[in-house]
Amino acid sequence: MFKVVVNDEEQYSIWPADRPEPAGWHTEGFTGDREECMAHIDEVWTDMRPRSLRVAMAEQE
Repeated sequence: MFKVVVNDEEQYSIWPADRPEPAGWHTEGFTGDREECMAHIDEVWTDMRPRSLRVAMAEQE
């Protein structure tokens, strides 16, 4: 079993469900097998740019 984790830049990854999240990451709320977690990430992570880049680009508009 895995869990989906996300960092402050809103980048997603998976992590073993029975281990604490790595530093700088927090649980997103979805758990499942590897394929389920990867499918969930494909659905929710629609903009691969880091949050800081999205913010900077929006400020330039």
